[in-house]
Amino acid sequence: MQPLRGIALKIGSVLVFITMAAIIKSTAAHVPPGEAVFFRSLFAIPVIVVWLAWRRELATGFTTRNPMGHVWRGVVGTSAMGLGFAGLGLLPLPEVTAIGYAAPLLTVVFAAMFLGENVRAFRITAVVLGLAGVMIVLSPRLTALSDGTVEATEALGAMVVLGGAVFAALAQVFVRKLVDTEATATIVFWFSITATLLSLVTLPFGWVIPAPREAVLLVAAGLLGGLGQILLTSSYRHADASVVAPFEYVSMLFALAFGYLFFAEVPTATMLTGAALVVTAGILIILRERHLGLKRARQRKSMTPQG
Repeated sequence: MQPLRGIALKIGSVLVFITMAAIIKSTAAHVPPGEAVFFRSLFAIPVIVVWLAWRRELATGFTTRNPMGHVWRGVVGTSAMGLGFAGLGLLPLPEVTAIGYAAPLLTVVFAAMFLGENVRAFRITAVVLGLAGVMIVLSPRLTALSDGTVEATEALGAMVVLGGAVFAALAQVFVRKLVDTEATATIVFWFSITATLLSLVTLPFGWVIPAPREAVLLVAAGLLGGLGQILLTSSYRHADASVVAPFEYVSMLFALAFGYLFFAEVPTATMLTGAALVVTAGILIILRERHLGLKRARQRKSMTPQG
């Protein structure tokens, strides 16, 4: 294990994904979300293929024992991506990032519902705390909770991004099932394939011919998406998930900086307060998972016959 390298790779992946999101946001006024998903997914494929070939895992990436599992994971994952991209055109980048933090919290809930995972009081409390933070971030955008001055597009954006977080959490549940039979390379490769094909379903709903600058940006978003996935996957090869995962929340710092520098977005105190609660809840869950993992490891060791 090389924890410092794992952390560096994780932070690198976060920076790459936020850069990709900023690029998608810059094209959102003209390019529909489904089309953005197509570019993001299609141009990630060559990057992933080259990476798999370099690691001599290309055959592994193509081989699957559960094709329908990849299809369902593709459906929910592509829906999450499309809704997230749509939200980028309607809300500030830091706000989209903060609401997206609901995904790992909802994953805990869905894992208990669909996978039968045991969720005790500590994690339930953390999930409730995090979802309360999400509601604080959302509250100014919901006309039902405001003074009526919020524009309808902002309320729609809040609901779209929250819907994306729900689908992202469901995608993680499918991934947890897939890892029982599939290699990581297989899951990464086939998601890019299925997302590319599924995005074509939105073709009748207003795709446009992107301007040259937009086309370059969209291709760059796809290449960055592939690179980000590689960095993310590699980070977990060098350090335990409990060490690497908390650095996901560095994305808020990058989102705040990019939002301010490139889109003149100034965060509100309400958004920052809610985001802080969500980040705290996420880190508590990660630490709890680490504690439970260590406890299970000790139990397995104590049950191993001593020679």
